[in-house]
Amino acid sequence: MIGDLFKETVWSLAGNKVRSGLTILGIVIGIASVIALVAVGQGAQNSIAKNIESIGSNLIIISPGSQRVGGISQGGGSSETLTTDDADAIKSEIANISAVAPSVSKRYQVTAKGNNTNTQIIGTNADYLAARNVAIGSGSFFGDSQLKSSAKVAVIGPTTSEDLFGTDADPVGQTIRINNIDFKVIGVTVAKGGSGFNNQDDIVYVPLLTAQHYLSGNSYVNNISVAAADQQYMTTVQSQITELLLRRHKISDSTQADFSLMNQNDIIATASSITGTFTMLLSSIAGISLLVGGIGIMNMMLTTVTERTREIGLRKAVGIRKIYINLQFLTEAVILTFLGGGIGIILGWLASLVISKLISLTAQVSLSSVLLAFGVSAGVGIIFGFYPARRAANLSPIEALRYE
Repeated sequence: MIGDLFKETVWSLAGNKVRSGLTILGIVIGIASVIALVAVGQGAQNSIAKNIESIGSNLIIISPGSQRVGGISQGGGSSETLTTDDADAIKSEIANISAVAPSVSKRYQVTAKGNNTNTQIIGTNADYLAARNVAIGSGSFFGDSQLKSSAKVAVIGPTTSEDLFGTDADPVGQTIRINNIDFKVIGVTVAKGGSGFNNQDDIVYVPLLTAQHYLSGNSYVNNISVAAADQQYMTTVQSQITELLLRRHKISDSTQADFSLMNQNDIIATASSITGTFTMLLSSIAGISLLVGGIGIMNMMLTTVTERTREIGLRKAVGIRKIYINLQFLTEAVILTFLGGGIGIILGWLASLVISKLISLTAQVSLSSVLLAFGVSAGVGIIFGFYPARRAANLSPIEALRYE
């Protein structure tokens, strides 16, 4: 029976090549869209997590502004509630921390040798290297003496170096202008990767006091980066920092805190949640095409049942059982969707590669998404093929033989 079913299915589908091809196309588009969007979404999620992990290990970021609600700071980094004294108190009073780096940051136009670029300027101290996992590729980072004397020195990222001095140039010892003030380049950091405003290589580091005196013009900081000595101390350190800052800022109710703390796990969880939501949204939109493809299969199968009414009547008249006719039409629908699913998976994989090349993002086609695609294609075939198959199986032999 299985052999006969297969032969009859091939004969039926081959007899209407154009109609079968257009029906399969609907499933192909739906499956390919879901595969590609899920792959790009998972790639984006992993890329964001990797970038967040690269900014430092066991990292706790203290930001000015009110406490976070649902993972989002209500005050924002523009509030002025944190100072270098807060950072000094954390470093001296909190145990099990390896680095404390207060920083101010703002984007400025930077020029050098007739070239210019708009980049982020970060004023900080030497602890920033350990707290944010920054490595020096050439030259050196500024030390305590340069920090205390408000020295006009700068350490630049490799992207900034390329923008200002060209490829393979050695900027150490050269001069750059920030806000019409000359700074001597003393070092270049090792590339970390990133793009757009999150490019960790397109950056300029200057001493904190220098940034406060010549750029920001005040004693406040935009955030304080604290690196715990070990992952096991993260919760304790975070709690102790909260208690210390509440006491220093003379705040008795923790819900009224004028600062917020976020650790790496919080950042990764929030970013993953956002990218996951967008991936689900896009996949759901792509899934609508699967619904359209399923309706196309039902339409084709109903047309096939109508065209083959006399054949169905003849089969039933010579004693072919109802279940056989049901399986025959259901098999045609399932094979259509499996063909569409297989082609769709291949095209979705190719589309994810093309998209990853265009947006410089590594798309990841997972086994779960491939299995889901096959499962969905099979489900579409069974669900939308069931009614036409049942209708064919329930036809009266006498009425079918009289059909014109």
